[in-house]
Amino acid sequence: MELNEVLRTIFSRRSVRHFKAEQLRPEDIDAIIEAGLSAPSANDKQNWHFAVIQNAAMLAAVNKWILDEIELSGNADLQEMVKRGGGTIFRNAPTVIIVSTEASDRFGIVNGAAATENMLIAAESLGIGSCWIGMVGILAGSTNFGSYSRDLQLPDGYAPHFGITLGYKEPGSLTAPPRKPNLVSRIM
Repeated sequence: MELNEVLRTIFSRRSVRHFKAEQLRPEDIDAIIEAGLSAPSANDKQNWHFAVIQNAAMLAAVNKWILDEIELSGNADLQEMVKRGGGTIFRNAPTVIIVSTEASDRFGIVNGAAATENMLIAAESLGIGSCWIGMVGILAGSTNFGSYSRDLQLPDGYAPHFGITLGYKEPGSLTAPPRKPNLVSRIM
């Protein structure tokens, strides 16, 4: 089967965890954000917010917030994931986008997920590495959420769900495990 450019991009995209220090070009970030803004949303609410962070001190602060919240949670699975990642949530990516949605919208997290996937695919199409970071969502349930929200410049009533790390890929192997079998039923 001959694949078009979109399908080749989707099939080749892998989570990248090793980035060059070089910052992304503004036009690439703008294209990635535009892809997120073009995502479908329930009832066409488009109720997402993207906090684009490129400031190293702010990235370090958000990383620490997440690490602190994971420690406070006592969740052994999350703590083990952090340990495997060397204590860094964002893996030294030069750019991170925090995806937030209206907390009161029961479809908000779905809307945010659609926007996130669009941005991941857009990044791949531009030769930019990315990784979906679900641990960002732990900030929403924190007793410190008010200060996190203020520092991330979130609109009132919005909660963070995901992070997207972005950067130029370090050379190396980006192989993915084989896709799991038997995940599709065909009812005709």
